[in-house]
Amino acid sequence: MSPLPYLWQREALIATARRLNPSGLNQGTSGNLSHRVDEGFLVTPTGMEYDVLRPEDVVLMRFDGSHEGARLPSSEWRFHRDILASRPEVHAVLHTHSLHSTALSCLRRGIPAFHYMVATAGGSDIRCAPYATFGTEELSRHAVAALEGRKACLLANHGLITVGVDLAAAFKLAVEVETLAAMYLRALQVGEPVLLDETEMAVVLEKFRTYGQQSR
Repeated sequence: MSPLPYLWQREALIATARRLNPSGLNQGTSGNLSHRVDEGFLVTPTGMEYDVLRPEDVVLMRFDGSHEGARLPSSEWRFHRDILASRPEVHAVLHTHSLHSTALSCLRRGIPAFHYMVATAGGSDIRCAPYATFGTEELSRHAVAALEGRKACLLANHGLITVGVDLAAAFKLAVEVETLAAMYLRALQVGEPVLLDETEMAVVLEKFRTYGQQSR
């Protein structure tokens, strides 16, 4: 019996998936994750509880849409594939139905520059992609467009996507975006927040090139 390919990546995917519900980023089995590998990408299976996942349950997919293994891939495999295909620097994609990000997406509102930490997603705002039925090619196109020049986006009436160089980065960003969404919703309860202008956000984005890095 040949060894299971990409074992450590499968285990890392499962470990990250199991952090989603306790962190409040997800509920039930609604989220999904992927990780780039040499043959394509690994993605969580559809409809399975994260706590029961085993490495062999994780689905190996190729960029032509074919897959192998005992399980069916997430219904959202298309946007995982298309994001990874269009963004060579991205190695992990995370999708959740986190409470505050999803609430904003149901208002069809992105997250503007109401706080400088919006820049953690790569730009001066976090866009909300137009609505399309889950699992469709149309949704995938919208997601890829909303992520252009960004590392996170909302999906209208649906949820949140973050990307990263690895699973840890995608997870960390999802926590940050969900926190920003909660803050923005709170501010909207009082009025329209005062936004930072493009000049200031450009300064912040430049500072973020070395933000949080220890000097050697």
